[in-house]
Amino acid sequence: MAPVMDWGKATRYFIHNVTVKRSYLKPEWINRARKGEGIAKEEIQDDGRIRRWILIKEEDKYLRVVFMPDGETVHNAFFDRNFKEED
Repeated sequence: MAPVMDWGKATRYFIHNVTVKRSYLKPEWINRARKGEGIAKEEIQDDGRIRRWILIKEEDKYLRVVFMPDGETVHNAFFDRNFKEED
């Protein structure tokens, strides 16, 4: 049996689709983005969802985490291969 992960507040889409497809995701990364730790960039989408990019040092990649407008409920997360931190 797979271990139960504590993702905090999450959409059904995140739990049933994203975590299945992206087993590399770690709850601590999502929680860092949720708390606003180490954010490289943040954007608000037209629908109110919040995009946050954080550097995952151990992977040397930027993780894009999308939260619902409440800033707590995670909806999506993935390594963004095209993200470049702005100077």
